[in-house]
Amino acid sequence: MTDKITVYEKPTCTTCRNLAELLKENGIGYEKVNYYIEPLSEEKLRNLLEKANLKPFDILRKKEPLFKELNISEETAPDEIIKLIVENPNLLQRPIVEVGNRAVLARPIEKALELIK
Repeated sequence: MTDKITVYEKPTCTTCRNLAELLKENGIGYEKVNYYIEPLSEEKLRNLLEKANLKPFDILRKKEPLFKELNISEETAPDEIIKLIVENPNLLQRPIVEVGNRAVLARPIEKALELIK
């Protein structure tokens, strides 16, 4: 594997910690990006979505109270969803793993291994 592996995560997230353990067990080195400290730009988020072949609505945390408060639905414009995610990182499903020109929402975490191996 010559492409750099980047994991966009929230360090306190259980799924993110489980992914870190899985990668460690498999001897896979990677770069971590805590998107609460290094916020994703709209451009970067669009890029990750394109690499993962996902729509903005696909990466929303639908059980997040803010999701309901903002009244987001599948009818919400994709550009509006991207803007809301950038402004409110809690709305973003995690972790997202990026390898070269591909990315995956690692839920379940084993999806990351499919992308890497």
